[in-house]
Amino acid sequence: MTPQTSPTSQTSPSSPTSSSPQSAAGPRGRVARAVTTRPRLLLLLILLLTAGAVVVGGGVAERMSSGGSQIPGSESSYATAELERRWPASQPNLLLLVSPRDGSRDVDDPAVASAARELARQLADEKTVLGVVSYWQTEDAALRARDGGEALITARIKGDEDAVDEALEALEPRYRGAQGAVDVRIGGPAAVRHASQEVIADDLVRAEVIALPVTLVLLVVVFGSAVAAALPLLVGIVSVLGTNAVLRVITEFTDVSVYAQNLTTALGLGLAIDYALFLVRRHREELAAGRDPRDAVAVTLRTAGRTVLYSALTVAVCLASMLVFEQYFLRSLAYAGIAVVLISAAASLVALPAALVLLGHRVNALRLPVGRRGGNPGAGWARLARLVMRRAPLFAVGTVAVLLALGLPFMDVRFGTADDRQLPASTEARAVQQELRDGFPGSPGSALAVLVEGKPAAKALAEYSGEVSRLPYVVQVAGPAGRFVDGKRVTDAPPAAGHLSVLHSAESASPQSVSLVKKIRAVPASFETSVTGPAAVLADTQHGTAERLPWALAVIAVTTLILVFLLTGSVLLPLLTVLVNGLSLTAMFGAVVWVFQDGHLSGPLGFTPTGDIETALPVLMFCVAFGLSMDYGVFLVSRIKEEYGIGGDHREAVVLGIRRTGGLITAAALILAVVMVAIGTSRVTNIKMLGLGVGLAVLMDAMVVRALLVPAVLRLTGRATWWAPAPLRRLQRRAGLEEEARTTYPDIPTRTERPVSGRT
Repeated sequence: MTPQTSPTSQTSPSSPTSSSPQSAAGPRGRVARAVTTRPRLLLLLILLLTAGAVVVGGGVAERMSSGGSQIPGSESSYATAELERRWPASQPNLLLLVSPRDGSRDVDDPAVASAARELARQLADEKTVLGVVSYWQTEDAALRARDGGEALITARIKGDEDAVDEALEALEPRYRGAQGAVDVRIGGPAAVRHASQEVIADDLVRAEVIALPVTLVLLVVVFGSAVAAALPLLVGIVSVLGTNAVLRVITEFTDVSVYAQNLTTALGLGLAIDYALFLVRRHREELAAGRDPRDAVAVTLRTAGRTVLYSALTVAVCLASMLVFEQYFLRSLAYAGIAVVLISAAASLVALPAALVLLGHRVNALRLPVGRRGGNPGAGWARLARLVMRRAPLFAVGTVAVLLALGLPFMDVRFGTADDRQLPASTEARAVQQELRDGFPGSPGSALAVLVEGKPAAKALAEYSGEVSRLPYVVQVAGPAGRFVDGKRVTDAPPAAGHLSVLHSAESASPQSVSLVKKIRAVPASFETSVTGPAAVLADTQHGTAERLPWALAVIAVTTLILVFLLTGSVLLPLLTVLVNGLSLTAMFGAVVWVFQDGHLSGPLGFTPTGDIETALPVLMFCVAFGLSMDYGVFLVSRIKEEYGIGGDHREAVVLGIRRTGGLITAAALILAVVMVAIGTSRVTNIKMLGLGVGLAVLMDAMVVRALLVPAVLRLTGRATWWAPAPLRRLQRRAGLEEEARTTYPDIPTRTERPVSGRT
């Protein structure tokens, strides 16, 4: 069957001004007319909206949360909610690590004990605190260090995360440091969360300080003009400010993860700069071809603007796929991602063209002695594309083999959950948790809780408690029937409560602790039980994520296939795009395991490996990196499609498409990688992993996949790349999404000037 070519191949304007681009019909024509006829009004409105966004989004960081890993409706989520409702003190979130000021004493010294009891009484009198329990009150060995040098006071700060943070800020100055005969350090989940928020906020400011000037330098190198270079950066800043305002509004209705602001900065700067870079480059091409500024903007919107719109929709869909998951950690990142992508596209397609109309030829003003001068732009990319296509099978097989080899470490991935070791080692909250891991017989912060419902007989409850205490890694079980160790009751029953506390020696985010949760849930009982705690949350998160992951992948695959088909009119090209994009992520996932799980390069990068990867993080990284890869994929296939529509020669269209976009995509990838690496300088391990991992994926996609694998695969598929059944072709044409024909440009010889070689 003969492949069908685009109807644009039948038109070829003899000059760039042979028609009136502003008079085109359809949505794109109307947008072009609005932008080119009222640019000052549009820019004034955008300036006012941006000012409003600064006011609205100013306090967004204080409204964000650091949790969100629990699966709503899971056993652990239900048990946590019930325990907090009925016995809130059973879930301590504040730990005071108490040690004698005189190093020669231990915690049982009368002076130390007296000071510690007084400290516990003061804490119990605080209005924001309940459930204060101390070693000196209970003589529980689990609350005393093995060497007797430290002991614990545990408590719970009341309220939601915002109330807990506010109360903690008031309590810390009064209880930290020297307190009579003792020294106090503050830890626990509340302190870890609060420290994480502070570190992330500081790191975000540093990332912006690093990224903005480096990005501006790269843009100046790309454009050779200070005016042209400043435009993409301004669009990126508008996108970040606008998204912060959107997130601030969203926090009024639902929880939003603190990680969302890092994603906003990375995508807001990265995507907005990508889109603006693409549009400014095309606009300057149209000016160089002889169009006046208004017509150049109109053609840019109807060509490159179309590509930007498709790219934004594709990236937004990839990020929206996280909405299928139940954890608000992922859902809130989807909200942030969708908002920043759409705002970036809107700013690029409205604010930027209006500025280009007003600037006119001054967009090339303030030329600097950097960047490309003269020569034949894209010639190197064209030579590379021809070389790859002459040896297409070799390059295709070799590139795929290398990418798969780089991804092999991911076969050994172990999923866990984030803990205090995400923080810098110098953070007090982390130091306290490390003391608990190293010096105490089981960490109270990682204890499991078993909710007991109904009114079980004392004998049945004692038998159940004894059975649980015999399980591997269990240090003790404490509850209404008493305290049990190795199946034996060692103390009488404390005050009756409807839950058991299971202290264990396994790491809270480890396969051993997850296995322990499953074994506890499998212990037979004549009454209803529900298990919660850090390890139980991890077990339920792993199960819930695995259950929803196929749906997320299906959403990404189906919508990507549809969007690329509407863009290109091809059946095969969408399939190739999805497969190639997937391969581009192998290096990222392999590096995540090799570096962050196994600990290679942990010294130079400044983090503590824990032997596992946060369960939800690979999902986030996949959605972000796949969307960004689609961004560059859309840029490339759109230009190849445009070239094919002009001449109908498949192989030459691939060469010209790579020639026209190779440098542009590489520059965009470098800029986005700079932003991601700046995010990756964070002192919080998961954000470091996100930034460096996605940065690596972007560079691999632009410099390896787009330069080597794509031309090799397209050479092998040949003209069949563009085939589609007639009904689908008619559907795509009726959608009115065909690209317009364009003129040739002065820096690229036409096909008549440079005959197509019969050997590719």
